[in-house]
Amino acid sequence: MTTRTLLRSGHVISMDPGIGDLPQGDVLVEDGTIAAVEPEISADAEVLDMTGHIVIPGFVDTHRHTWEAPIRGVAPDATLDDYFVDILDTFAPLYTPQDVYAGNLAGALECLNAGITTLVDWSHINNTPEHPDAAIQGLRESGIRAQYAYGSANTSLAEYWFESTIAIPADDVRRIRSTHFASDDGLLTMGLATRGPGFCVDEVVTAEWALARELGLPITVHVAMGRLAGRFGMVKQLHGLGLLGPDTTYVHSCHLSGEEWQMVADSGGTVSVAPQVELQMGHGWPPVMQAVEYGLRPALSIDVVTTVPGDMFTQIRAAFAAERARVNADCWQANMPVPRTMLTARQMLEIATVNGAHVAGLEHRAGSLTPGKRADVVAIDATAPNVAPVHDAVAAVTLCADVSNVDTVIVDGVIHKRDGRLLGDAARALRLVGESRDRLLAAKETKGAKAPA
Repeated sequence: MTTRTLLRSGHVISMDPGIGDLPQGDVLVEDGTIAAVEPEISADAEVLDMTGHIVIPGFVDTHRHTWEAPIRGVAPDATLDDYFVDILDTFAPLYTPQDVYAGNLAGALECLNAGITTLVDWSHINNTPEHPDAAIQGLRESGIRAQYAYGSANTSLAEYWFESTIAIPADDVRRIRSTHFASDDGLLTMGLATRGPGFCVDEVVTAEWALARELGLPITVHVAMGRLAGRFGMVKQLHGLGLLGPDTTYVHSCHLSGEEWQMVADSGGTVSVAPQVELQMGHGWPPVMQAVEYGLRPALSIDVVTTVPGDMFTQIRAAFAAERARVNADCWQANMPVPRTMLTARQMLEIATVNGAHVAGLEHRAGSLTPGKRADVVAIDATAPNVAPVHDAVAAVTLCADVSNVDTVIVDGVIHKRDGRLLGDAARALRLVGESRDRLLAAKETKGAKAPA
C-alpha cells in the first residue's frame, strides 16, 4: 500500500535549479521518495499545512564526533592543542560502549531537532569491538540518515596521534561492513575515518587507505588544521604515496598550499569545513572561498559539541561572516572594492544542503527537493518573531532562523519532528546521556586521584 504525505502551501526552496523556488508550493512524498514539487498538487495523502513555513532540504553535517554528546560544553575555551589533551587523552579512554550508544543516540536526535537530516559520524572512539556496534545502534534507533565513519581507538594520545604505528583493526572493519552494511542502499552507510600522514607512519596510512578501497568505503581525514596538523603537508604526502582519489573528504583544510588545493581538485576529492571550531579553536580561517576558487563544492560540519553549538545555523553564519570579514579587510587595506565573488546567503544554503550531500557521497539521495530523491525535508516556521516578516526566504533561513524555528523534520519520508517537537523518545535519550556524563565525570575523578603526584 502506498503511503503519501503532502506538504501543502509552503514557500519551497528546492535547491534544484530545474525547479527553483516556489513562493507557494507543494511537496508530495510517496513511500519515502519525493514524487513531485509543484505550485499545487492534488493527491490522496496525509496533508501537512505548510502555510507560513519555508520548506527546504534537510541540512547535511559532513563531520561530527557524535560520541562526544555526553561531554557537551566541557571545553568552551579550548584550543585545538587543548582538545587533544582534554578530550582525546582524558575522556576518550574512559568511554564504555554504553557511553558511545548514549552519545550517538542523543547526538543524532540533536541533529534531527536542528533540521540536520544527514550526518557523517566521524567515530574515533572504537576502543573495543563493542564500541562501533553501540555507535551504530544509536544512529539506527534515532532514524537519521548517516554515514558511520569507522575510526581508530582513543586509549592513548601518544600511541594513536604521534607517528602512530597502530592501524585501524582491519578484521573488525570487515566485520562491521559485513554485519551492518552489507548493502550501500540503507539509511545508514559506512565510511572509514583515518588519521592520515603526520599522525601515523606511512605503513599505517597506506594500509588504512587500502582497506577502505578493498571494502568500497569512502575515506574522511582531517588535514591542514593549525599547529598540530597544518605543518605536515598532509595532502602532498598522500599524493606522494599515490593515495589521492575522488573517494576522500578532506576535513578543515585551513592551511593547504595552492599546490595541495590543486591536488585535491584534480583528484576529485571533497572538502568539509567546520567554521565555528576553526575560528574558535585556532585551526585557521575557514577556507570556504578557497575551495570554491579551485572548483570544489565545500560543505559544512559541526565537529565537536565539547566546544561549539551542534546546529547548522551557527556554522552557516560563522562561515559567512568569517569569509566576508576576511575579504572586506583585505580590500579595505588595498583600497579596492570588494569582488563580486563575495559569498552570498544563497551560496551558504547550497553549501549546507546539496553540497553536503555531495561531500557525503549521497547527492543521488539527498540534498535537494528533487523528484526521485529520498524525502529528507525540513520546514522552518517563518511566522516567529525572529523570522517574520519574510522579504527573502533564503536569508530568513540562513541569517534569521535558529533551532527553535525548526517546525517539521522528515527523513526518508518518516516524520521525526512535528509542530516543533521531536516525536521520538527524547526523554530517554537525555536520561541516558545524562547518566553517561555522570559516569564519565566520576571515572575522570577516579583516574585523576590514581595519577602519580
